[in-house]
Amino acid sequence: ELQLVESGGGLVQPGGSLRLSCAASGFRFSTYDMTWVRQAPGKGIEWVAIINSDGGQTTYEDSVKGRFTISRDNSENILYLQMNSLKTEDTAVYYCATCPNGMATCPADFLYWDQGTQVTVSS
Repeated sequence: ELQLVESGGGLVQPGGSLRLSCAASGFRFSTYDMTWVRQAPGKGIEWVAIINSDGGQTTYEDSVKGRFTISRDNSENILYLQMNSLKTEDTAVYYCATCPNGMATCPADFLYWDQGTQVTVSS
């Protein structure tokens, strides 16, 4: 059974940092492009960052460029999201997700499961 279990969220002040982790199991993690997506209160889900299967290519949504870094450890089946210089507008539930049809279509074509980790940026 495919599982994606997120952790690392919490309450942080503006300007602070958090590192999210996603433990993957039940599928060949190293062969999948992966993404982090988020859902802010009252809004739809939006993609944040995407990484290819071997970690050599990444892409970021404009609002997080230069602040967030996506990475992965294929030996441990873990996806990461390092978030620096956090802003109040980054407050959301963050999910990791697979890109079933690759990076190019991932912003609109991803699969996630309802767990996520809450990130709250507030003073």
